[in-house]
Amino acid sequence: MEMKKYIRRTLIIYFIYLITTGALIFLYFEDDALLYTYNPGIESYWSETTGPDQVVLIEDWNDAWLGRMYLIENAEGTLDISYFTVYKGVTTEAFFASLLEAADRGVQVRILLDGIFHNLRGSYKGIKYALVNHPNIELKFYEPLNLLKPWTLQNRLHDKYIIADNKFVMMGGRNIGDEYFLPAYDGERVYDRDIIIINGDKENYDDSVIKDIKEYYEMLWKNDFSCYPVKRLNFIQKNLGKRKEVHLREQLAELRDKFPELFEEAVDWRARAVAANKISLITNPLTRFNKEPRILREIGRMVENTESISILSPYIIPTKQMLKYINMSALEDTEITVITNSLASSPNYPGIAGQINKRERIADFVTYLYEYQGDGSIHAKSIILDERSSLIGSFNIDARSSFLSTESMVLIDSEEFNGLLRKSFNDLKEKSLLVGEDYSYVENPSLEARKVPIFKAILVGFLRIFAYFIDFLL
Repeated sequence: MEMKKYIRRTLIIYFIYLITTGALIFLYFEDDALLYTYNPGIESYWSETTGPDQVVLIEDWNDAWLGRMYLIENAEGTLDISYFTVYKGVTTEAFFASLLEAADRGVQVRILLDGIFHNLRGSYKGIKYALVNHPNIELKFYEPLNLLKPWTLQNRLHDKYIIADNKFVMMGGRNIGDEYFLPAYDGERVYDRDIIIINGDKENYDDSVIKDIKEYYEMLWKNDFSCYPVKRLNFIQKNLGKRKEVHLREQLAELRDKFPELFEEAVDWRARAVAANKISLITNPLTRFNKEPRILREIGRMVENTESISILSPYIIPTKQMLKYINMSALEDTEITVITNSLASSPNYPGIAGQINKRERIADFVTYLYEYQGDGSIHAKSIILDERSSLIGSFNIDARSSFLSTESMVLIDSEEFNGLLRKSFNDLKEKSLLVGEDYSYVENPSLEARKVPIFKAILVGFLRIFAYFIDFLL
């Protein structure tokens, strides 16, 4: 009995420790430190002359896969990769098999994944060992699980990009999984967005945003938070890795036979690229606890003198702390259009619960609030400012992206690209319903609201209670 009582008390003490240092501590903000440590001139984001970088907008699922395969299969020297998570599926296995093939050619491959959500465990731990076992591949996890330091649970890697030979960068909102790429995927599809940045002028590499993205990757890679998953493979791990490597290569061959269009279609990405006056990288700093919200604050500075803003985000959860970095009065005459997931479309139950709690206030402030009713869900993140500037990357409009996770966005100064992105935004608007003054949907004869499953409605309603108190973690 004494032992049971001791164990129970220990668990209670640990639970209090976990909640306090893993959650409640993030209610504390050092406002002065968060406000002023990063302050580039706002005019530095724009240029009146054409820069060295070109950019391609990637909307289509097939193009999203072809772009990744193009970078991997044509890499000659280096591949630097960062992703939040990978999901089980044939394209994930083909992705890693392609990296193994690139490493076979002598390409030096570095892969950085989030330390908790990497998903290279269970049946996929063999992939981890196969990667570690290859002499030309290095694998690291960013901030692995450490239950003795609960505050590290919130320090997540959310960047998603590939750098190939310091010539190409593919970045956006997509993780790696069949729902993002596979033509014949049976589950709920995910609508997302990528861009390919091309350094079209090698002599001006120092002025290219690719140089900045590469330097940011080096900071992530060399940071103390980034760790090798194993120091040295034992006999069992090596054999498991070798067996998994054989399976990956077989899976890649089968996928090439089954979906040849995912490999054989030749795309001239340079021909599809449009010119940009300037492309600028904005990132959150690499610190634990509440970070300086660089991306949020820079967005706040950019929008002050705009006439129109179009926002696409999986969910919108503005907190009181976030609003300190936005001059709301300066936006009173600005036309603001938002497209986000509806309760029916969102697969993120805590996220949509947080958004519903703020829904009426969002609808009252913005000019137009649209909620997506099409197939699958929205996962893309982008902001269009007037007719010249566009922001694309991994940043969601929530406190987690603002203060907790590593994030990266690029501001693209290009009227032509802005026009392409605006067309895509308007296409999505056709699959979304406008929220009216009474917060119900405005009738649209060409589009019906998706039905919300009863279980989902009940569960999200229950989660709204908790979301109200923990919106600073959503």
